Amino acid sequence: MSGAAAGGPAAGSAPAPDRSAGDRDRPSVAPRLGRNRDYRLLWTGQVVSEAGFSTTMIAFPLLVLALTGSAAQSGLVVGAVAIAQLVAGLPAGALVDRWPRKLVMLGCEAVQAVAAVGLVLALWWGTAGVGLLVVVAVVMGVCRALFEPAEEASLPRLVADAQVPAAVAMNAARTSAGQLSGTALGGFLFALGRLVPFAFDVLAHVFAFVSLVFVRLPGRPAPAGRAPAHLGREILEGLRWVWQQPRLRVTVFCVVSLNLFFSAYYLVIIVLANERGVPSGEIGVMAAMLGAGGILGSLAAPYLHRKLSPYLLIAGVFWALTLLTPLAVFVHSGYLMGVLFAVIAFLPPAANTTISTYQLLFTPDHLRGRLGGVLGVTGGLAAALGPALGGWLVDALPGPAAVLTCAAAIALVTLLTTCSGTLRGFPAATQARELDPATERNP
Repeated sequence: MSGAAAGGPAAGSAPAPDRSAGDRDRPSVAPRLGRNRDYRLLWTGQVVSEAGFSTTMIAFPLLVLALTGSAAQSGLVVGAVAIAQLVAGLPAGALVDRWPRKLVMLGCEAVQAVAAVGLVLALWWGTAGVGLLVVVAVVMGVCRALFEPAEEASLPRLVADAQVPAAVAMNAARTSAGQLSGTALGGFLFALGRLVPFAFDVLAHVFAFVSLVFVRLPGRPAPAGRAPAHLGREILEGLRWVWQQPRLRVTVFCVVSLNLFFSAYYLVIIVLANERGVPSGEIGVMAAMLGAGGILGSLAAPYLHRKLSPYLLIAGVFWALTLLTPLAVFVHSGYLMGVLFAVIAFLPPAANTTISTYQLLFTPDHLRGRLGGVLGVTGGLAAALGPALGGWLVDALPGPAAVLTCAAAIALVTLLTTCSGTLRGFPAATQARELDPATERNP
């Protein structure tokens, strides 16, 4: 990696990739994030939308079991959301870079509301079947594949550069809060009636749609006189962009490996707690404390992001996880395990904030949707493979050995992260816009 890339553009190099007309129109200094009307509207709408989605994800398997009694078909419906999101991820990222991003987000909320209305009516008329549930699940997955990169790509246009870390962290807190509230609501609403959680989902998407209508998102500059390329070539362009930038490659590796091994670790711990006779109520507390730790960590992330250098923050989080994860072998109380979960979950949001801020500010606007698509697919694969890896470890090894295997994998990633010259030269997020990707070199 050249010194110019680490500190700023080389003499005579092209200007930073993202200083487009649309970005220049956006103020570089703005009031506090809480006073940013447009971000506040987006955030509020999406925390409700996330709660509706999580409520549906709890209600889906309960509904399938009530209709068919088949656990396998329950898994099919729930899995259809993740599969659709993965399959649509890369094309969705390319389409987000083609289409107006606010319209993409509005369309996704509207389509999900219509799909949920159809399911509510089918349940009211007594005609709902597994096939309809799969269709609704696929619609949800495709809409999330489109919405998430559209929102992420819009963030640097909605807030000032200095607000991006706080916005990224608040979005993470929003997701955790929505998941926690939706998970708690799902079972309760289903007990009131089979269609009630899906009716709540309709209201959640309508609320998010209305909130989005009033968001003022600065327009993007028109493409410089060339027709859109073939969709496949645009997808490859996005993949090449991520692969050719060393810092993007390394940060994607950090996030994916952490998601993979921690997903496996989480399942191993749940199984180990069950084997040790921890009551199901305490296991529920463990899961809740994991979510609470994530919310608190997201709230603290902007402060840690400001106080620590990117390399120290990212490497420090990995070292802390390496030291904390083996402790589960010695913990037999569900409540104490919940405390350990909360501490572990508190740490990653700070590193994720630093990584995501750099990725957004460094990537040119016309590639941000494809960046989001790549990150969504790689993160989704890690989240899907992690539990499978955890299940295999539980079957192959005694519980404590499975825990230590996951901890050893995290330790290996920690060593690679610590020794990475690319990460040691990682710039502050505020410098990301000043870097010229043409000066980036493979280490």
